[in-house]
Amino acid sequence: MMLHSPMNMMVALLATAFGVFYTQLVSILVILFVYHVLVDPLEIQDPGGAFYMLVLAWFTGCSIGVVFMALKPWLPTFVAITSTVYRRLQMIFSGKMFVANSLGGLTLTMFIWNPLFHIVDQCRGFVFRNYYPRNTNWEYPLWVGLVLLLIGLLGIFFTRQHVSKSWGARS
Repeated sequence: MMLHSPMNMMVALLATAFGVFYTQLVSILVILFVYHVLVDPLEIQDPGGAFYMLVLAWFTGCSIGVVFMALKPWLPTFVAITSTVYRRLQMIFSGKMFVANSLGGLTLTMFIWNPLFHIVDQCRGFVFRNYYPRNTNWEYPLWVGLVLLLIGLLGIFFTRQHVSKSWGARS
């Protein structure tokens, strides 16, 4: 498919990224609608801000995925292991189970490196009326996502310049 002239790497990346975003958005809307109808009516303090955090989480995840995609032809086993480890670390250090305002200084330093931790905490501030995020900001994940996207796109460009047809060949 990539050999057809209208198809290029950017079209493939954007199609995959927007497909994933669409699936996640529809899933979230269905879950929230079912909860709103069957359990209890929902009240979100700032739906626009919460949606912005969803978009920021998607963008940061896509940026990390682009970096892994750029490294995969060069280090396939390393990328497979590292992406699995990264996914598992995200489950622990994302901040879904811990509120950033209640963490102490030493514990906070274990979580503060993670852009998703900032996004989840900022989203809490937009969704809940009485929560004000003090230890996180939304700018950090945005800058991390932009830098990782730049590194990933440079890596993909470099890889496509040095690609060999024998890389996929089996002996």
